[in-house]
Amino acid sequence: MPFACIYVSNFPVAAALRAEPELQSHPVAMVEGRPPLETIRAVNEKASRMGIAPGMTKPQAELCAELALRPRLPLQESATHAALLDCAQSFSPCVEDTACDTVLLDLTGLESLFGSLPEISRAISNRAAALGLAVNVATASNPDAALLAARGISGVTVIPAGKEVEWLGTLPVEVLFAERLEGDQKKEADRLLETLDRWGIRNLRALAALPEIALSERLGQEGLRLQQLARGAASRTLVPVEVPLAFEEAIELEYPIVLLEPLAFLLNRLLEQLCARLATRALATQELRLTLELEKAPGFNQPSAINHQQVFLQSAIENRQSKICFARTLHLPLPMLDAKIFLKLLQLDLNAHPPGAPIVKIHLAAEPSRLRSAQGGLFLPPSPEPEKLELTLARITGIVGGNKVGALELLDTHRPEGFRMQRFVAETTKKKEHEETHAAEEQSAVTALRRFRPPLRANVILENGQPARLVCPKKKEIQGHVLWKAGPWRFSGDWWEREAWSRNEWDVALQNNALQNGETVALYRLVHDLLGGGWFVEGTYD
Repeated sequence: MPFACIYVSNFPVAAALRAEPELQSHPVAMVEGRPPLETIRAVNEKASRMGIAPGMTKPQAELCAELALRPRLPLQESATHAALLDCAQSFSPCVEDTACDTVLLDLTGLESLFGSLPEISRAISNRAAALGLAVNVATASNPDAALLAARGISGVTVIPAGKEVEWLGTLPVEVLFAERLEGDQKKEADRLLETLDRWGIRNLRALAALPEIALSERLGQEGLRLQQLARGAASRTLVPVEVPLAFEEAIELEYPIVLLEPLAFLLNRLLEQLCARLATRALATQELRLTLELEKAPGFNQPSAINHQQVFLQSAIENRQSKICFARTLHLPLPMLDAKIFLKLLQLDLNAHPPGAPIVKIHLAAEPSRLRSAQGGLFLPPSPEPEKLELTLARITGIVGGNKVGALELLDTHRPEGFRMQRFVAETTKKKEHEETHAAEEQSAVTALRRFRPPLRANVILENGQPARLVCPKKKEIQGHVLWKAGPWRFSGDWWEREAWSRNEWDVALQNNALQNGETVALYRLVHDLLGGGWFVEGTYD
């Protein structure tokens, strides 16, 4: 059974370089601790050549002007670790989360999907590079041999079955204790290394050649276990991990930013990382959550939040001690996976709802969802692309307001023109069975009401409580004696709210000599507002 190991060397620095790729060519050191007791915890190779070593204080490291100092961010490292798991689980369903910088995966049965073991190893390395990770990949017949090879040999390594001793023999014995041990475990590891050093054991080949009985008498079962690892003969089963799908990226800024242009540059980087991780899992997103940590400046006023019933981009301002968080949630009508579209939507939203203070930290999260599946019909007109349609609606929303863009939803009420705005979603065309229409229905006359928007105010003369003459000041052709009338029909509702309504409706026929088609009779709908007392002409019948 072949196994593969993916190892990220110098994990804290790798997490920082993934967030800031422009630092690849610079010496970088990771700082940990609280001022003024900050110390160097990890450095890259360029910084090590300049004499920077872990354990130095921050003031000592600052003497090197070319050195880039970055704080260790737990959220940044957890996002890098999640990207490492995404890379592994995109190849195999059986993945072991060995350490924050190491994962093991079972390659059994994957040759028919991805090719030979060298091809699989190169594919894993390329996919990790696409996620912003420089990794070592090793393949062997057992998990521990693959783990030691990945931690000790750079690049891609494929160890044939039965050749483990030859490949692992040149590795130093320190590779057996590469895990981050603490407390008593670290003391025990240091004691074993000191003992092996006194014996002159410098590499795994020398450890594998020791007699088993003598080694067991001196180091016990732990010594035999280390020898089995050195020979590549250890055997165990993987412990698969079930990691919840969490796609989050964050970046902490060295200096606060105020303008939206540099913010868009950083958002683009985070969105590309999120989309790359989602693509490895064959997923998309239908919800983006942007959280900006703001610098609390004197006189900073929190922006007021407008509570609309159908607002899909919601903002929230939270005060947590000295931190001020500005949050925006972007809901999408369909699952999407386009970093450029996401960036433009966030830019339009931030232009309409600016944070109002300098930004010191950016956190972006995506809610995963399945990719949408759609198939166009051969004889159906093409529908607009959801991404472009959403971008167009966002631009219109920025101009006219969020409560004025969308699709009408009729309310379950008798109130005239009772509707509300809901989010517009392009529905797929569905086939409907054609029903036979009776000839009588096809030949029946249909009368349509052509509404006036807004309704026209009218002056009405009543006789015995019924309209007898009608005059509309804004439309002179609507005037004359009422020849025929039907009604009234009373409608009322919402009496328990402030926006209660009550009205009487009449259908009236007027004698009118001003019509262009020569007709002398016109039909109108006349409305009497019982609460306001006004009369209106609501429309005309065709």
